[in-house]
Amino acid sequence: MVREPIEYFESLLGRDVFEDMATQTNLYAVQEDPNKPLNASVGEIQQFFGICLYMSVYGLPYTRMYWGKDTRVDKVSDVMSLSRWEAMKRFLHLADNSDQVAEGQPGFDKLFKVRPFLNALLRSFQDIPMNEMLCVDEQIVPFKGRSGLKTYNPKKPKRWGYKVFVLADQHGIVHNFEFYTGAVPAADGMPDIGASGNVVLRLASVIPPNMSHKLFYDNWFCGVDLQVTLEKSEIHSVGTVRKNRLAGCIFTEDKEMKAKGRGTFEEMEAKHDGVTLKAVKWYDNRSVILLSTFAAANPTSPVQRWDKKAKEMVTVPRPNIVTIYNKSMGGVDLLDSLIALYRTKIRSKKWYHRIVFHLLDLTVVQAWFLYRRDSDAVGIPQKMQLSLLDFKVNVALCLTQVNKGTMKRKGRPSQSLEIRIEEKRHRGPTSPLPPSNIRLDRLDHWPEMGAPKGRCKNPGCKGIIRVVCSKCKVHLCCNGENNCFKALHIE
Repeated sequence: MVREPIEYFESLLGRDVFEDMATQTNLYAVQEDPNKPLNASVGEIQQFFGICLYMSVYGLPYTRMYWGKDTRVDKVSDVMSLSRWEAMKRFLHLADNSDQVAEGQPGFDKLFKVRPFLNALLRSFQDIPMNEMLCVDEQIVPFKGRSGLKTYNPKKPKRWGYKVFVLADQHGIVHNFEFYTGAVPAADGMPDIGASGNVVLRLASVIPPNMSHKLFYDNWFCGVDLQVTLEKSEIHSVGTVRKNRLAGCIFTEDKEMKAKGRGTFEEMEAKHDGVTLKAVKWYDNRSVILLSTFAAANPTSPVQRWDKKAKEMVTVPRPNIVTIYNKSMGGVDLLDSLIALYRTKIRSKKWYHRIVFHLLDLTVVQAWFLYRRDSDAVGIPQKMQLSLLDFKVNVALCLTQVNKGTMKRKGRPSQSLEIRIEEKRHRGPTSPLPPSNIRLDRLDHWPEMGAPKGRCKNPGCKGIIRVVCSKCKVHLCCNGENNCFKALHIE
């Protein structure tokens, strides 16, 4: 069954998480100044994050522009005042500072300020049923502020930022992740095989053993010890591997393979600690070596490549191990590309805010993946499914309005005469109905008289009236003959 977008989001980030945020935010405000408590409610915390999602969609360069006279965005400014939003951002907190262990003491945690949020998301992500094909890769959270966790990655598009190791399936659904904080200890009950291998074993600890899952990773992680350890837990794996990590395995030089032509490959097999390993070197535009405990070179499949000399497409044989790796390795890259489309770029001097906003974007994309999976399962065509943009806007709308009162504004509207005249002249498409979560929350839905005439939005009613719902912003009959206003808000 396909649910509403907000339901997918809340299944990953429930109300209890927002309640904890409200408690810690209010506590931090009192700790900063006992004379000025923030008194933020759970609904306001949800509205704050809903506004953050709107900001990621609209993409204005400065947050104050959303309340500005010439750049005002009603979806943001009508929900919360600028001063209140900035106060919420200033005091946003997720853990009690008084409970933090001092650096150098046992139990010190560099991610203490965001640990409750991380743990809540990890519990939700690990409850999602796993696909057979899984991959491990790293992602970079762009950040140039002051933080001891920030790393420099010269070969990445975003050189400065937080490094996150992610376990996801081939469709991008995340099951585990871990922020890089320095040393990487061995996973519980596993041997210490070095930092890169330990990362994979720590992430793979949530994979059910003895169910023949298949794990894919690149050459920074891959090694003989890692694949042997995984295979003993019946987790099969494939990875590109560096030549110096295959002791005693000597392949033909690249020049000789290039002379033989594109598509040339070699395969070698060895047994280490009772586990059979197969290494395949394939030469395409350049050489690549892959190591696996279950895949091999044969059967090969033909692929099309452009030949610069002949100026035509040619057929090149591709080993089966390469085909499987290419098909299953791109889950984290897909996740990164979708997060980058509508990234929340709210500037802040607090280092942990960047992590919180990244996790918010990650949760929305994760919820969208689950929505797409359910939609595909019931046979809904992709062109009828919500895009990521529409999905994110729907979640933002529900966070800012479901079970929330409308903000009372003082004074006259800040719109100029020309803007009001233009709005009066405008004759666009009909107003859509809000999501059912908003329409049925029974809070602050009031009939307003005197609006321009419009057709009633209640199905089956063709009345032309001036009555508009103050929250839904749609025309509804409310007279002695028809009470569409009541009918639409209770059914």
